[in-house]
Amino acid sequence: MAIEKVGIVGAGQMGNGIAHVFALAGYQVLLNDISEDALAKAVAVITKNLDRQVSRGKISEEEKNAALGRISTTTKLTDLGPTDLVIEAATERETVKQAIFEDLLPHLKPTTILTSNTSSISITRLASRTDRPEKFMGFHFMNPVPVMQLVELIRGIATDQDTYEQLLAVVEKLGKTAASAEDFPAFIVNRILMPMINEAVYTLYEGVGNVRSIDESMKLGANHPMGPLELADFIGLDTCLAIMNVLHDGLADTKYRPCPLLTKYVEAGWLGRKTGRGFYDYRGETPVPTR
Repeated sequence: MAIEKVGIVGAGQMGNGIAHVFALAGYQVLLNDISEDALAKAVAVITKNLDRQVSRGKISEEEKNAALGRISTTTKLTDLGPTDLVIEAATERETVKQAIFEDLLPHLKPTTILTSNTSSISITRLASRTDRPEKFMGFHFMNPVPVMQLVELIRGIATDQDTYEQLLAVVEKLGKTAASAEDFPAFIVNRILMPMINEAVYTLYEGVGNVRSIDESMKLGANHPMGPLELADFIGLDTCLAIMNVLHDGLADTKYRPCPLLTKYVEAGWLGRKTGRGFYDYRGETPVPTR
Protein backbone atom coordinates (compact mmCIF):
# COMPACT_ATOMS: atom_id res chain seq x y z
CA MET A 1 0.00 0.00 0.00
CA ALA A 2 1.38 3.40 -1.01
CA ILE A 3 1.13 6.06 1.68
CA GLU A 4 -0.05 9.30 0.08
CA LYS A 5 -2.56 10.91 2.46
CA VAL A 6 -1.52 11.53 6.07
CA GLY A 7 -3.82 12.52 8.92
CA ILE A 8 -2.33 14.26 11.95
CA VAL A 9 -4.27 14.58 15.20
CA GLY A 10 -3.19 17.59 17.25
CA ALA A 11 -2.04 20.94 15.86
CA GLY A 12 0.32 21.90 18.68
CA GLN A 13 4.08 22.22 18.60
CA MET A 14 4.64 18.62 17.51
CA GLY A 15 1.62 18.30 15.23
CA ASN A 16 2.36 21.39 13.17
CA GLY A 17 6.02 20.39 12.86
CA ILE A 18 5.06 16.92 11.61
CA ALA A 19 2.60 18.46 9.14
CA HIS A 20 5.37 20.77 7.91
CA VAL A 21 7.86 18.00 7.08
CA PHE A 22 5.27 15.68 5.53
CA ALA A 23 3.87 18.40 3.26
CA LEU A 24 7.38 19.44 2.21
CA ALA A 25 8.14 15.80 1.35
CA GLY A 26 5.15 15.63 -1.01
CA TYR A 27 2.44 14.04 1.14
CA GLN A 28 -1.13 15.30 1.28
CA VAL A 29 -1.69 16.34 4.90
CA LEU A 30 -4.94 16.70 6.82
CA LEU A 31 -4.30 18.39 10.17
CA ASN A 32 -6.94 17.92 12.87
CA ASP A 33 -7.57 19.72 16.15
CA ILE A 34 -10.64 20.41 18.27
CA SER A 35 -9.93 24.15 18.04
CA GLU A 36 -10.19 26.32 14.91
CA ASP A 37 -7.86 28.81 16.60
CA ALA A 38 -5.24 26.11 17.14
CA LEU A 39 -5.44 25.12 13.48
CA ALA A 40 -5.09 28.73 12.31
CA LYS A 41 -2.11 29.22 14.61
CA ALA A 42 -0.55 25.99 13.34
CA VAL A 43 -0.79 27.08 9.69
CA ALA A 44 0.72 30.46 10.63
CA VAL A 45 3.63 28.73 12.40
CA ILE A 46 4.20 26.38 9.46
CA THR A 47 4.19 29.35 7.05
CA LYS A 48 6.66 31.25 9.22
CA ASN A 49 8.99 28.24 9.47
CA LEU A 50 8.81 27.61 5.71
CA ASP A 51 9.61 31.30 5.12
CA ARG A 52 12.66 30.89 7.35
CA GLN A 53 13.80 27.93 5.25
CA VAL A 54 13.36 30.00 2.08
CA SER A 55 15.38 32.89 3.54
CA ARG A 56 18.20 30.49 4.41
CA GLY A 57 18.23 28.99 0.94
CA LYS A 58 17.16 25.52 2.07
CA ILE A 59 14.00 25.47 -0.06
CA SER A 60 12.62 27.60 -2.90
CA GLU A 61 9.56 29.83 -2.82
CA GLU A 62 7.87 27.34 -5.17
CA GLU A 63 8.55 24.45 -2.79
CA LYS A 64 7.13 26.48 0.10
CA ASN A 65 3.95 27.28 -1.79
CA ALA A 66 3.54 23.69 -2.94
CA ALA A 67 3.93 22.43 0.64
CA LEU A 68 1.32 24.86 1.96
CA GLY A 69 -1.01 23.76 -0.84
CA ARG A 70 -0.81 20.17 0.40
CA ILE A 71 -2.01 21.05 3.91
CA SER A 72 -5.70 21.18 4.81
CA THR A 73 -7.29 21.40 8.25
CA THR A 74 -10.38 20.08 9.99
CA THR A 75 -11.97 20.03 13.43
CA LYS A 76 -13.79 16.78 12.60
CA LEU A 77 -11.83 13.68 13.56
CA THR A 78 -13.99 11.59 11.23
CA ASP A 79 -12.57 13.47 8.22
CA LEU A 80 -9.33 11.51 8.71
CA GLY A 81 -11.10 8.31 7.66
CA PRO A 82 -9.76 8.18 4.05
CA THR A 83 -6.11 8.74 5.04
CA ASP A 84 -3.43 6.05 4.59
CA LEU A 85 -1.50 6.92 7.76
CA VAL A 86 -2.68 8.55 10.98
CA ILE A 87 -0.19 10.17 13.36
CA GLU A 88 -1.61 10.98 16.80
CA ALA A 89 0.24 13.96 18.30
CA ALA A 90 -2.11 14.94 21.11
CA THR A 91 -1.21 15.66 24.72
CA GLU A 92 0.93 13.09 26.57
CA ARG A 93 -1.98 11.49 28.45
CA GLU A 94 -2.86 7.90 27.74
CA THR A 95 -6.60 8.29 28.29
CA VAL A 96 -6.73 11.11 25.73
CA LYS A 97 -4.83 9.06 23.17
CA GLN A 98 -7.02 6.01 23.70
CA ALA A 99 -10.17 8.08 23.26
CA ILE A 100 -8.85 9.50 19.98
CA PHE A 101 -8.15 6.06 18.53
CA GLU A 102 -11.51 4.70 19.69
CA ASP A 103 -13.33 7.59 17.98
CA LEU A 104 -11.29 7.13 14.80
CA LEU A 105 -11.61 3.37 14.33
CA PRO A 106 -15.15 3.16 12.86
CA HIS A 107 -14.19 5.59 10.08
CA LEU A 108 -10.82 4.22 8.94
CA LYS A 109 -9.98 2.11 5.93
CA PRO A 110 -8.87 -1.45 6.83
CA THR A 111 -5.42 -0.67 5.44
CA THR A 112 -4.82 2.57 7.40
CA ILE A 113 -1.73 2.49 9.61
CA LEU A 114 -2.14 3.99 13.08
CA THR A 115 0.77 5.60 14.90
CA SER A 116 1.38 7.64 18.03
CA ASN A 117 3.99 10.34 18.51
CA THR A 118 4.05 9.50 22.22
CA SER A 119 7.39 10.07 23.89
CA SER A 120 6.92 7.49 26.63
CA ILE A 121 3.61 5.54 26.68
CA SER A 122 3.45 1.81 25.89
CA ILE A 123 2.79 1.21 22.19
CA THR A 124 1.61 -2.34 22.91
CA ARG A 125 -0.99 -1.05 25.36
CA LEU A 126 -2.24 1.67 23.00
CA ALA A 127 -2.39 -0.80 20.10
CA SER A 128 -4.35 -3.34 22.13
CA ARG A 129 -7.28 -0.91 22.34
CA THR A 130 -7.60 -0.81 18.53
CA ASP A 131 -8.83 -3.25 15.89
CA ARG A 132 -5.43 -3.36 14.16
CA PRO A 133 -2.54 -3.86 16.62
CA GLU A 134 -0.46 -5.33 13.78
CA LYS A 135 -0.75 -1.98 11.95
CA PHE A 136 0.07 0.18 14.97
CA MET A 137 3.48 1.69 15.81
CA GLY A 138 5.20 4.38 17.78
CA PHE A 139 6.35 7.19 15.46
CA HIS A 140 8.27 9.54 17.73
CA PHE A 141 9.56 12.75 16.16
CA MET A 142 11.95 15.07 17.97
CA ASN A 143 11.21 18.73 18.70
CA PRO A 144 11.50 20.97 16.69
CA VAL A 145 10.46 18.54 13.97
CA PRO A 146 11.67 20.50 10.91
CA VAL A 147 15.15 20.76 12.42
CA MET A 148 15.76 17.50 14.28
CA GLN A 149 17.00 14.56 12.23
CA LEU A 150 15.94 11.60 14.35
CA VAL A 151 12.68 9.63 14.34
CA GLU A 152 12.22 6.78 16.82
CA LEU A 153 10.31 3.78 15.43
CA ILE A 154 8.78 1.66 18.18
CA ARG A 155 7.11 -1.66 17.46
CA GLY A 156 4.45 -3.02 19.78
CA ILE A 157 4.42 -6.74 20.46
CA ALA A 158 1.91 -7.29 17.61
CA THR A 159 3.33 -4.87 15.00
CA ASP A 160 4.01 -6.72 11.74
CA GLN A 161 7.11 -6.38 9.58
CA ASP A 162 5.28 -4.77 6.66
CA THR A 163 4.08 -1.88 8.84
CA TYR A 164 7.60 -1.32 10.16
CA GLU A 165 9.08 -1.33 6.65
CA GLN A 166 6.46 1.11 5.35
CA LEU A 167 7.20 3.58 8.13
CA LEU A 168 10.93 3.13 7.64
CA ALA A 169 10.43 4.10 3.99
CA VAL A 170 8.39 7.15 5.07
CA VAL A 171 11.22 8.32 7.35
CA GLU A 172 13.66 8.00 4.45
CA LYS A 173 11.36 10.01 2.15
CA LEU A 174 11.19 12.73 4.83
CA GLY A 175 14.98 12.92 4.69
CA LYS A 176 15.33 11.90 8.32
CA THR A 177 17.08 9.05 10.15
CA ALA A 178 15.24 6.24 11.92
CA ALA A 179 16.29 4.59 15.17
CA SER A 180 14.49 1.41 16.20
CA ALA A 181 13.56 1.27 19.88
CA GLU A 182 12.01 -1.48 21.95
CA ASP A 183 8.67 -0.83 23.61
CA PHE A 184 9.95 0.05 27.08
CA PRO A 185 9.01 3.21 29.01
CA ALA A 186 10.32 6.38 27.31
CA PHE A 187 12.12 4.37 24.59
CA ILE A 188 15.72 5.57 23.90
CA VAL A 189 15.99 9.36 23.79
CA ASN A 190 13.74 10.22 26.73
CA ARG A 191 14.95 7.25 28.79
CA ILE A 192 18.32 9.04 28.82
CA LEU A 193 17.32 12.72 28.47
CA MET A 194 14.51 13.04 31.03
CA PRO A 195 16.43 11.66 34.03
CA MET A 196 19.18 14.17 33.19
CA ILE A 197 16.65 17.01 33.20
CA ASN A 198 15.07 15.67 36.39
CA GLU A 199 18.51 15.54 38.04
CA ALA A 200 19.11 19.17 37.00
CA VAL A 201 15.83 20.09 38.74
CA TYR A 202 17.00 18.20 41.85
CA THR A 203 20.27 20.16 41.68
CA LEU A 204 18.20 23.36 41.72
CA TYR A 205 15.85 22.01 44.42
CA GLU A 206 18.74 21.11 46.73
CA GLY A 207 20.42 24.50 46.26
CA VAL A 208 23.56 23.17 44.58
CA GLY A 209 23.23 25.88 41.93
CA ASN A 210 20.72 28.39 40.64
CA VAL A 211 18.99 28.21 37.26
CA ARG A 212 21.60 30.20 35.39
CA SER A 213 24.61 28.45 36.91
CA ILE A 214 23.18 24.98 36.20
CA ASP A 215 22.43 25.80 32.57
CA GLU A 216 25.73 27.61 31.97
CA SER A 217 27.64 24.73 33.56
CA MET A 218 26.13 22.18 31.18
CA LYS A 219 26.49 24.43 28.13
CA LEU A 220 30.10 25.38 28.80
CA GLY A 221 31.21 22.30 30.72
CA ALA A 222 29.54 19.57 28.68
CA ASN A 223 29.12 21.44 25.35
CA HIS A 224 25.32 21.11 25.39
CA PRO A 225 23.61 23.58 23.02
CA MET A 226 20.94 24.30 25.66
CA GLY A 227 21.05 23.97 29.41
CA PRO A 228 18.82 21.25 30.90
CA LEU A 229 16.41 23.70 32.57
CA GLU A 230 16.15 25.82 29.43
CA LEU A 231 15.50 22.61 27.49
CA ALA A 232 12.83 21.54 29.99
CA ASP A 233 11.05 24.87 29.44
CA PHE A 234 11.26 24.34 25.68
CA ILE A 235 9.81 20.82 25.89
CA GLY A 236 7.15 21.76 28.44
CA LEU A 237 7.41 20.96 32.15
CA ASP A 238 4.10 19.08 32.06
CA THR A 239 5.51 16.79 29.36
CA CYS A 240 8.72 16.28 31.35
CA LEU A 241 6.71 15.36 34.45
CA ALA A 242 4.44 12.99 32.49
CA ILE A 243 7.46 11.15 31.08
CA MET A 244 9.13 10.89 34.48
CA ASN A 245 5.91 9.47 35.92
CA VAL A 246 5.79 6.86 33.14
CA LEU A 247 9.41 5.91 33.88
CA HIS A 248 8.81 5.78 37.63
CA ASP A 249 5.60 3.76 37.35
CA GLY A 250 6.79 1.51 34.53
CA LEU A 251 10.23 0.62 35.86
CA ALA A 252 9.51 0.82 39.62
CA ASP A 253 12.92 2.34 40.36
CA THR A 254 13.33 5.27 42.77
CA LYS A 255 15.99 6.83 40.55
CA TYR A 256 13.13 7.92 38.27
CA ARG A 257 11.16 9.68 41.02
CA PRO A 258 10.11 13.11 39.68
CA CYS A 259 11.65 15.99 41.59
CA PRO A 260 9.07 17.66 43.88
CA LEU A 261 10.09 21.05 42.47
CA LEU A 262 9.16 19.89 38.95
CA THR A 263 5.76 18.83 40.28
CA LYS A 264 5.33 22.19 42.02
CA TYR A 265 6.02 24.16 38.84
CA VAL A 266 3.48 22.08 36.93
CA GLU A 267 0.89 22.54 39.68
CA ALA A 268 1.47 26.29 39.46
CA GLY A 269 0.82 26.22 35.71
CA TRP A 270 4.39 27.34 35.03
CA LEU A 271 4.97 24.94 32.15
CA GLY A 272 7.77 26.74 30.31
CA ARG A 273 7.79 28.73 27.10
CA LYS A 274 4.22 27.86 26.13
CA THR A 275 2.79 29.50 29.25
CA GLY A 276 5.33 32.32 29.56
CA ARG A 277 6.92 31.03 32.78
CA GLY A 278 8.84 27.97 33.85
CA PHE A 279 12.40 27.89 35.12
CA TYR A 280 12.66 31.16 33.19
CA ASP A 281 10.19 34.01 32.89
CA TYR A 282 9.62 34.73 29.17
CA ARG A 283 7.22 37.64 29.51
CA GLY A 284 9.87 40.33 29.03
CA GLU A 285 12.31 41.05 26.22
CA THR A 286 14.79 38.48 27.51
CA PRO A 287 14.22 35.33 29.62
CA VAL A 288 14.89 35.83 33.35
CA PRO A 289 15.50 32.89 35.75
CA THR A 290 12.67 32.36 38.23
CA ARG A 291 15.00 30.93 40.91
